[in-house]
Amino acid sequence: MTKLLPILVGIALASAACKGKETSPTAPAPMPTTDTFSGTVQVRGSAIHTFNVAQSGQVAVTLTAAGPPATIVMGVGVGTPGDNACGVLPGASVMTAAGTTAQLTGVVSPGMLCATVYDVGNQTAAVNYTITVVHP
Repeated sequence: MTKLLPILVGIALASAACKGKETSPTAPAPMPTTDTFSGTVQVRGSAIHTFNVAQSGQVAVTLTAAGPPATIVMGVGVGTPGDNACGVLPGASVMTAAGTTAQLTGVVSPGMLCATVYDVGNQTAAVNYTITVVHP
């Protein structure tokens, strides 16, 4: 019993410290949605994919595959869809080779958005690609 006494005293003190404090419940974070898009970008071209964001939160875009060649650098951006275009938001684009971690992240508001993949001027032939977009 003497070994348990310090533990019981500690629990009693901790319980007393918590009395009178109210905590408000927090809403659980929504499960993110992952959209995967594939296509081909022609020389001096681009490809556009739209996705719907249900609520404000973090978006992460990953160019997971591009080639040939496998080391090609492509442009990737996020913006608002328009007449056969994706109006890339300021600061929401990057030039990158394919990888396994998000190359473009940011906070977005609810609504219809678009992701674009484009030739940055180094293509000599069509390039196949795959991107993932993780969003709320």
